[in-house]
Amino acid sequence: MALPVARTPQAREDLVEIWNFIADDSESAADRVLDRIDGALTMLSENPFGGRDRPELGTGIRSFPVGNYIVYYQPQPHQLLLVRVLSGYLDISQDDFGYGIGPDP
Repeated sequence: MALPVARTPQAREDLVEIWNFIADDSESAADRVLDRIDGALTMLSENPFGGRDRPELGTGIRSFPVGNYIVYYQPQPHQLLLVRVLSGYLDISQDDFGYGIGPDP
């Protein structure tokens, strides 16, 4: 059974920034990237441990690549929490996840 997907406020902001960045060149391309991310989240909601474990970033954080982006998420008992969506070209650390992880309000 698929888990519902919740998004942190930071993840929502990440998705808006990704769309805006790509849409500067092509809105349809921006839509396609977000559709690919949504497709990956659907797959992960059915297979929550399908991504790579990332204990160096925080407890329970996992990652999954989608094109040039990396989806960072946390499987929880009753939901899949999307924590961040960042460029795969960035060097990230635990500081990028330090705002507090919790479900949507």
